[in-house]
Amino acid sequence: MFNREVPLKEKSIVFIGFMGVGKTTIGKLVAKKLYRDFVDIDEEIEKEYQMPVSQIFSSIGEKAFREREKSMIIDYCQQKLQIISVGGGAFLQEEIRNVCLSSCIVFFLDLSWESWKERISLIIDSRPVLQDRSLEEIEELFYKRQEIYSVHHSKVSTDNQEMEEVADYIVDSLKLAWELYD
Repeated sequence: MFNREVPLKEKSIVFIGFMGVGKTTIGKLVAKKLYRDFVDIDEEIEKEYQMPVSQIFSSIGEKAFREREKSMIIDYCQQKLQIISVGGGAFLQEEIRNVCLSSCIVFFLDLSWESWKERISLIIDSRPVLQDRSLEEIEELFYKRQEIYSVHHSKVSTDNQEMEEVADYIVDSLKLAWELYD
């Protein structure tokens, strides 16, 4: 494998942020607009194990899930021209953060606690990390994870915005960066 610098235009793009913030939806839209492949790491792991993440957590455990998540993210980050959505907890692993930040363009999709709270009923059943937690515990987790997400290349606030608007903003900002830096 050659250790040459990948041109900015060819770098893969990684979306990070708290669960339910819209990483998959926005990632798919951006991939379509940029004619790139999209991969949702959680969906890929679900396909591999043929069960939802919540069942993977209960049957093989979070530790095994996180190990598979790490190896899969590292593999995809080493590829060019990918749009990658990583699970909300993936960036907790330093090795994942390092590989994403060094080889890809990392977008943090930010959503306020107040806006995120409105989505909780839509996502709580499919997120094992939220199971059996009070709203206060979930809020604590939300703010604790914000610290992890603070290391990124670009932050995009998604409050009161349509997913299409956010995707257009990201694509426009990428195209501008490509013109300026290439």
